[in-house]
Amino acid sequence: MSQHKLSVAIVGAGIGGLTAAIALLRRGIDVQIYEQASTFARIGAGIQQTPNAIKVLRAIGLEERLRLAAFRPRSAVNRQWNTGAVTNEYGLGDDIERRFGAPHLLLHRGDLHHILASAVPRQVIRLNHQLTGFDQTNDGIKLFFGNGARAQADALIGADGIHSRVRQIMLGPEKPRFTGRVAYRTTYPASRLGGLAVGDNTKWWGPDRHIVIYYVRPRREEIYFVTSTPEPDFEVESWSATGDLGTLRAAYARFYPEVGAVIGACPAVHKWALVERDPLPRWSDGRVVLLGDACHPMTPYMAQGAAMAIEDAAILARCLERVDVDGIGEAFRCYEFTRQPRTSKIQLTSGQNTWMRTPTDPGWVYGYDAWHEPLTSPSTDCRLAPGETPGT
Repeated sequence: MSQHKLSVAIVGAGIGGLTAAIALLRRGIDVQIYEQASTFARIGAGIQQTPNAIKVLRAIGLEERLRLAAFRPRSAVNRQWNTGAVTNEYGLGDDIERRFGAPHLLLHRGDLHHILASAVPRQVIRLNHQLTGFDQTNDGIKLFFGNGARAQADALIGADGIHSRVRQIMLGPEKPRFTGRVAYRTTYPASRLGGLAVGDNTKWWGPDRHIVIYYVRPRREEIYFVTSTPEPDFEVESWSATGDLGTLRAAYARFYPEVGAVIGACPAVHKWALVERDPLPRWSDGRVVLLGDACHPMTPYMAQGAAMAIEDAAILARCLERVDVDGIGEAFRCYEFTRQPRTSKIQLTSGQNTWMRTPTDPGWVYGYDAWHEPLTSPSTDCRLAPGETPGT
């Protein structure tokens, strides 16, 4: 085996890209992240980190920081939109930790991103680098950026989201499919509720729309909500587009009073189109591979989009461990073969938007442990035990 130290370029400094960087760095692999944004911002969105994601983040040393930043709900409650009748309540808190060995945490996406970014050495992240193209040769990958910069690495990970430039270059242009629905979302100080206490984590199910409400800070000082609302004429896919409060309030005017109070107290709201894409036929091409939303974007109805990217990062790091330059392609295929069945199932299940509405056993989702899941080797059509790598 060559003594050459593997170098990996990651395009995209989102949750998946940062997690992959940390996991690879801990395995002695050189990493550079290229991010098109000029700075990181705490954009107003909440995120649920279920046990399958927390087990990955625990192994890279971040669990305690997450617990300090997050809210740990006692249960997840599903209610009828107009009567408030409970259709399903699932125990979280101590119950879910006992069953799956890790907590279910609710926090601000920006806080999770900050925790991940602060665990990556500053010199590893290069901002203001928008990928314009790359060339794959026998010697590696050459990357080209809009600011005129160039870079080279042994391998390339495209962690650049649903509009992935890496995916487009690799597989050709394809517009994601608009679902005809939009998400209104915001976070704001819970003090604006005037003392009203709302459920820890509640999904209100309407006939053709829903709203999810939960706290994102450990002492319930900040609240978040996100909707899925039919608006077939809106197709702006942006994290920062401003939504109209009057339109939002009218859309949920007949919901239970608690919903009206939460929406009524919010000072501003963002809005984005919910889009999806069918499972891709392949995620890798030689020394190039996709991760997270770049290869399996999904609707947010199972709260698993970020969790899947985090799991991807762990499996990919395991596949690349102790691999030399000649083994990169095989390692990427191992990662792809291992991950595709799970992410495809979750994509399709999430799109149905029935998850947890009635009593559900989430064990197949929450019980997954990316650090111990057997790896699938496409060359031998067999399962590799934890610790084994492709070619060993």
